[in-house]
Amino acid sequence: METHRNVSEFILLGLSYDPNIQISCFVFFLLCYTVLLGGNLLILISVQCSPLFNQPMYYFLVHLSSMDICYTSTVTPKLIADLLVEKKTIFYSNCMIQVFTMHFFGGVEVFILTAMAYDRYIAICKPLHYMIIMSRTRCNLLVLTAWVCGAIHAFPLFAIAISLPFCGPNEIDHYFCDVLPLLKIACTDTYIDGVLIFVISGMVALVTFVILFFSYGVILFSLRKQSAEGRQKALSTCGSHITVVILFFAPYIFNYLRPPTTFPEDKIVALFYIIIAPMFNPLIYTLRNTEMKNTLRKVWCRTCLSKESHT
Repeated sequence: METHRNVSEFILLGLSYDPNIQISCFVFFLLCYTVLLGGNLLILISVQCSPLFNQPMYYFLVHLSSMDICYTSTVTPKLIADLLVEKKTIFYSNCMIQVFTMHFFGGVEVFILTAMAYDRYIAICKPLHYMIIMSRTRCNLLVLTAWVCGAIHAFPLFAIAISLPFCGPNEIDHYFCDVLPLLKIACTDTYIDGVLIFVISGMVALVTFVILFFSYGVILFSLRKQSAEGRQKALSTCGSHITVVILFFAPYIFNYLRPPTTFPEDKIVALFYIIIAPMFNPLIYTLRNTEMKNTLRKVWCRTCLSKESHT
């Protein structure tokens, strides 16, 4: 642990050295983060203030929105603030916390997406037993499992990061702390650590992605027996979920399912699962969902009318 004390902070190289590009990025990411917070808070408040919260699908959607906020907030506020300063630094302890929280909340989000796929499978393939199988106890158990799996995913990566010795260069070629960029500046042979990261992050993401797409393949196959109206409604909700899964998993798998090397493109790809996908989640789930749009109208129209009556 003595070697750790030789590096008390890291310098983040960020996205670009060009001041004009940094200002443009500042405006863009601030807008994205505002939309992300606003959209997810809108879903949280609207669903919890309506009967939809009693439905398993929307119960999971509330947890997904919470994870989107937590997950993105581990990186984005500092990224936005760093775009306004010339020297971007992060303390060693804060760097390690960022590694853990990002992979923890990201892991929870992955497993909540898996729980949502299971919910859609039961709703479409076993509709008569849906409310019995997807009881509130079962839903709570699935959410708890997602949190436990998120912790199981994050702790080994955190252990790898915190065990790395840093005794020389402290410049991280990224805009946040992650295990792969940290391997690059560690003062030791990191081959075994790289293989572990590949197995923990890359393979877990790939296996989960395959399971999700297999489950949706079964769902789409079973829709042949549904009526035209039921098929359209099922395709609408499943289409939203599949879009979210692709937006999140495709760039994540690209970054982690390969030998432990880093490329300049990784920083751009990471933006998709850090900011872009969580920002689009509320839009995808509201604009393509009639129930959600009706709920938004009822909740917020009722709120506006109650305010007017008080005034």
